[in-house]
Amino acid sequence: MQLHLYKVYKWACVSAPFINNGWLFQLKHEPFIFLKVFMQWRNFNTIAIAYLLLALSINTGCSGLIASAAADAVAGTGLAYASDDDPQLVRAAIPFGLKTIESLLEKSPNDPKLLLAAASGFTQYAYAFVQFDAERSIDNAPNVADKLFSRARKLYLRARHYGLRGLEAMHPGFTDEFAKDRKTALATLSKQDVPFIYWTAVAWAAQISISKDDLVLVADLTSVESLMNQALLLDESYNYGAIHEFYITYEGGRSEASGGSMVRAKKHFERTMQLCQDNKLSPLVTYAEVISVQTQNRQEFLALIEQVLSFDVNKDLRFRLNNVIAQERALWLKERVTDLFL
Repeated sequence: MQLHLYKVYKWACVSAPFINNGWLFQLKHEPFIFLKVFMQWRNFNTIAIAYLLLALSINTGCSGLIASAAADAVAGTGLAYASDDDPQLVRAAIPFGLKTIESLLEKSPNDPKLLLAAASGFTQYAYAFVQFDAERSIDNAPNVADKLFSRARKLYLRARHYGLRGLEAMHPGFTDEFAKDRKTALATLSKQDVPFIYWTAVAWAAQISISKDDLVLVADLTSVESLMNQALLLDESYNYGAIHEFYITYEGGRSEASGGSMVRAKKHFERTMQLCQDNKLSPLVTYAEVISVQTQNRQEFLALIEQVLSFDVNKDLRFRLNNVIAQERALWLKERVTDLFL
């Protein structure tokens, strides 16, 4: 299938400028008919479709329409990734998808689907793979860890950039207004903006979390809090409790003197588990890593880790990849229990 796709792609690149009759003429002037045929093939790679469409947009006169169709194809890959049970396969595939998205954004710089896919994609890739590799390298290869943390920071910055571009595209002038008067800027946002608000804030917070020595960046934490508070206000159930999951770390990871609260963190945890119907493991791992460690409750920590490791990841395919990755982190945390508890 992949070899055949490559041949078709090469044919499209070479032939499209010279198409002038019959059904070949139709490909040039009605490329969506060509797409429709290929979309009917079972299990066709949507990223590959997007790449093929990108090639056609360069070689035909319909660049805007084709780039838009490619954006739809890319935006539909989320569930395919989410239900996968092989993180390493996804890890290898994501960079190609992200670069395809960036290529498409050159054609359609304000496409909200592409901007959201970029913001969420770069954030998740950085956290699940690059930052996690860095954390696992700290003890045995600190120089490698430093390089990986530096890369993760750059990826989070890129994700935040795309998130803010998305908000700007949907609300022209938002970025400048947010810098001057956050309250006024946030008042212009609605429920449909929550995905952009969430991924912008998460990328920003993640960048800050691994840049504690950058005091200028750390000062941006108030901006992150303002964005996430607005997201919580507009749609507290977004993405099966993802906003509440953020607050487990945000509330539990700060001292009360700094504005944190274990009580609020636990309430957010309970609400997250309610919204995901106990089918998502990352809140359990987050609670163990943040709350149990902070309170030095070793018994609770180990109970949560065992709960995660014994969970059947095939129970709910919507969260399978998330849960497999959560189990990998849980196993790593279990191996570090003597370092985490006195």
